[in-house]
Amino acid sequence: MQDALNKILQKYNNASLQVFTLGRFEVWINGIKLNSKAFGRDKSVQLFQFFLMGRNKKAIHREQIMDKLWEGDLDEKAFKVALHGVNKALEPNRKSHTETKYFHRVGQTYQLETNDVAVDAFIFEEIVALGNKYFVESPAFAIEAYRKAIAVHLGTFLPNRIYEDWSSDERERLQLMYLSTVMALAELLVKDNPIECIQLCQEALLVDIAWEEAYRIQMQAYLNKGNRPMAIKSYQICEKVLYDELGIKPLPETIRLYTSLMSD
Repeated sequence: MQDALNKILQKYNNASLQVFTLGRFEVWINGIKLNSKAFGRDKSVQLFQFFLMGRNKKAIHREQIMDKLWEGDLDEKAFKVALHGVNKALEPNRKSHTETKYFHRVGQTYQLETNDVAVDAFIFEEIVALGNKYFVESPAFAIEAYRKAIAVHLGTFLPNRIYEDWSSDERERLQLMYLSTVMALAELLVKDNPIECIQLCQEALLVDIAWEEAYRIQMQAYLNKGNRPMAIKSYQICEKVLYDELGIKPLPETIRLYTSLMSD
């Protein structure tokens, strides 16, 4: 377990190309941050960011890329210019007509090579998966893994692309994974560390004010801490938010918890 976690973190720290996508977008090569103008044009930046989303998929066909980034305008020259900008930024000293280090091309398909690439979103996912694997078998290790994953997740995926349709699905997926991770950690801490549990629930609610699970776990944490009034207040806020935001009532399990604390 610990060796697997250390291996993930070691790759994160030792990769020659480090990319930060959560809460900001930064590219570092051999410990040096790339200047914002290194890619030459914004379309090259977008192309590189698009490749980052295809890491777990098969090679992407050029037409698929252009359909997303150029909205169906299949201008081969524009694609080549953008790709040249990416390669020039990542490998400024690479000789012409030689193989690139970070991209694998077969015909008209392209794939990002990740062997010597560390992306915070990748690392976040790997650590979360490790924590999930040992959630039941080793809660103490899962707690450590979740804490490290949350420390890596510093904010919205590619915040400079929040208005781009091509990035919206990945942004939502990572946000849901973050919220689920925060809640998993809160669940593990609700009994023995209610104060940290409450803080985690509040962090989740800053991301999604209508995340009902956060209210429910927070209620239990307040009860475990001996603060019944705050547990009641948490339910009341939950009930109002869910009605105002979604027009729904709390789930039966949330209502049961509230009923039980009111009857004590």
